[in-house]
Amino acid sequence: MSLINTHILPFKATAYHQGSFVPVSDETVAGKWSVFVFYPADFTFVCPTELADLADRYADFQKLGVEIYGVSTDTHFSHKAWHDTSEAIRKVQYPLVGDPTATLARNFEVLIEEEGLALRGTFLVNPEGLIKLYEVHDNGIGRDASELLRKVKAAQYVASHPGEVCPAKWQEGDKTLTPSLDLVGKI
Repeated sequence: MSLINTHILPFKATAYHQGSFVPVSDETVAGKWSVFVFYPADFTFVCPTELADLADRYADFQKLGVEIYGVSTDTHFSHKAWHDTSEAIRKVQYPLVGDPTATLARNFEVLIEEEGLALRGTFLVNPEGLIKLYEVHDNGIGRDASELLRKVKAAQYVASHPGEVCPAKWQEGDKTLTPSLDLVGKI
């Protein structure tokens, strides 16, 4: 069964965010657009490249009213240590959520049970708490923040323009489509 249009499950966690440990829960994310970016572990290889790429585009996500949550099965203490020692992770200004019980990884169906690590899963949650898009990668395949930003813009456009859809490679300002009988077989 797909997770699309399902509600996120209740959770409580602690994040390292801008020098402090802060609580994060399903109630924290309610009412706004949120991106959950699961990654296998702190102090690894592909993970810092992805999180730094997101950090470079963080202001663009913030302009759209989107909060990013980096999530791994590490503790919030590990996130702080990584932030303090890694040049790439030092750039991260969004919350890094500790999930040592793997509750979030299980809730979003990205947990590798035998390893206790998460797959590279990216989830966009709308203000109503519904998962509107997700993508799960093998852990050897990194993600691109620019493509995620494009998808977030498309999801927000569709949410605010009922009856319209965004075609492949749609960019903000491009034409959209309005599905109808007249359009069948014309594309």
